[in-house]
Amino acid sequence: MSNTDNKSINFALIGAAGYIAPRHMKAIRETGNVLVAILDKYDGVGIIDSYFPEADFFTEPERFDRHLDKLRRQGERKIDYVSICSPNYLHDSHIRLALRNDAHAICEKPIVLNPWNLDALKIIEDEYHKKIYNILQLRYHPTIVQLKQDIDNGPAGKIYDIDLTYITSRGNWYFRSWKGDVTKSGGVATNIGVHFFDMLTWIFGKPAENVVHLLSDDKSAGFLALEKARVRWFLSIDYNTLPEKVRLSGQRTYRSIVIEGREIEFSGGFTDLHTVTYQQILQGNGFGLDDARSAIETVFTIRNAKPIGLSGEYHPLLKNIPV
Repeated sequence: MSNTDNKSINFALIGAAGYIAPRHMKAIRETGNVLVAILDKYDGVGIIDSYFPEADFFTEPERFDRHLDKLRRQGERKIDYVSICSPNYLHDSHIRLALRNDAHAICEKPIVLNPWNLDALKIIEDEYHKKIYNILQLRYHPTIVQLKQDIDNGPAGKIYDIDLTYITSRGNWYFRSWKGDVTKSGGVATNIGVHFFDMLTWIFGKPAENVVHLLSDDKSAGFLALEKARVRWFLSIDYNTLPEKVRLSGQRTYRSIVIEGREIEFSGGFTDLHTVTYQQILQGNGFGLDDARSAIETVFTIRNAKPIGLSGEYHPLLKNIPV
């Protein structure tokens, strides 16, 4: 479905209070469409006024579900897409809610926590004849797109050495929220790392080996052997793991991908990637369940691995961290 005929498409949104929801609201507005209904159990969502103040708002899923069903039966304002920005562990249920109401689903990552959830959703997708899309916006980042082209056109059989480091400091609140519960968020590697693992497997191929050196509540690290790359990775929400120069500069986040000794800079260019994603979906493209699988399988394996400590190919930062 697209809006090439200038007819607005109706959206609903689940999860309006978080960091990422405004990007979805902006994307819906910038593609010329309408956000009709919103669900969030937290009612401090004044950000809605900046985008769709006329949207109906619900704090109870039962009433939201009833409202979508009513709109579907009335026909005129039927919801075409449900955008999902809820906590990770609820994605599966909210995708099902969308499809039951005869709407496509656009879901933030990780689309689900377990690989078998993808299999079940595929059956439901076929049953309802609706599509489930995953937000994998890094695949539209110009620097990442260029990198994939360079690797695809590079020397046959070459294996690239990569160091991935992502540290995004979080305070005590993190561990009191659903994000600090591994059964709800999937843990650090899933919650802050899944989009990096998606990007790496998209460019360098599927994992052949997945070794975990460190796995804790606030950091994890390991080695990933892909078809075209050897990746040493480190992910952390611990402020104390930031490089000293970053701490001294007052920054709380550090992102680095070094390929064959060359830093890949892609800190900028994120602002409009959700809008690009929505444009692609509305044009009949977008990334679905099969596209999400490799990253979901990767983080699932990491989450359930037994760490081996400082052995083999481990990330350089681990030399300074008790393992």
